Amino acid sequence: MLNALLSGDKPRSTILAVVLVAILIALALAPFLFPGVRSLETAARICIFIVLVASYDLLLGYTGIVSFAHTMFFGLGAYGVALASSHMGRGYDALVVGTVLGALASAVLALLIGLFSLRVRAIFFAMITLAVASAVAVLVSQMSQITGGEDGLNFQIPRELTPALRLGNLFGVNLSGKILNYYLVFGACLLLFLLMLRIVNSPFGRVLQAIRENDFRAEAIGYRVVWYRTTATCLSAAIAALAGSLFAIWLRYVGPDTTLSFDIMIDVLLMVVIGGMGSMYGAVIGATILVLAQNYLQSLMGAASEATAGLPLIPDLLNPDRWLLWLGVLFILSVYFFPAGIVGKLRAGR
Repeated sequence: MLNALLSGDKPRSTILAVVLVAILIALALAPFLFPGVRSLETAARICIFIVLVASYDLLLGYTGIVSFAHTMFFGLGAYGVALASSHMGRGYDALVVGTVLGALASAVLALLIGLFSLRVRAIFFAMITLAVASAVAVLVSQMSQITGGEDGLNFQIPRELTPALRLGNLFGVNLSGKILNYYLVFGACLLLFLLMLRIVNSPFGRVLQAIRENDFRAEAIGYRVVWYRTTATCLSAAIAALAGSLFAIWLRYVGPDTTLSFDIMIDVLLMVVIGGMGSMYGAVIGATILVLAQNYLQSLMGAASEATAGLPLIPDLLNPDRWLLWLGVLFILSVYFFPAGIVGKLRAGR
């Protein structure tokens, strides 16, 4: 049963299996294990970024395509929900319509980019995607009457998914619509992750890996390389858009900085490298580590700085304002000690 659920792709490492189970349990029971607004916000971001990073790894790790337009698809999904909810009201129909249209728009745009760009060399494709993503970000910022411009859009979602709905108390936790919203995000992200596991472990996924290893040989034995690459790009874009839709439903707000920023693209790249390319489980590890670091490293450094206040130099090094410096150091160390990513290292040392 478990083997079928994981599409035959087992962790193949006891340590990795334990870590993955711990992350799954922590996310599944986050409202009860880690009560509080900040903890729930962190757990929801981890869920969403796991899907976003896994969808990008479908391109980079499994197909060997370098793209800088992934946050564009993420943003299209988010803006799809925002615009539909703004015009159709706060019903579930608006969420469904916005989600579907955002995913379709992303898939169509990815198809157009793929058909015109995937025949060129990898570096040229990467530059084309960067140019298109930058153009879309500028366009969204300037079309203020439709997208809200730099201020973004606030919109309403069904009352059942907001803190306004009170459901009582369970195990000392006040249940509200926000927790229902979290489990909507968690359940949808889990299904999308299992779907991607199925895709990469199907015959289609095996062909993608063959193209990644040697596209000329794959072409020589009869596979239409451009078709497979374009299909992978469309699938990746649609799933990224679905992650963006969930992000918009969770935040009830979209803006260029929250969904289209190139900083998000950098974060996704870091998560892929830290977790390990060519493994869906790498997305789980990478997203969890980086999101936790972004949310709690500064606080931990502040506590460490206060605890070492009587020592020379150390409190200054641990100043919370330098958290990005230490985040960079952690990334360099992870690349040095885990060149194939954490998942690759654990599987190699099995």
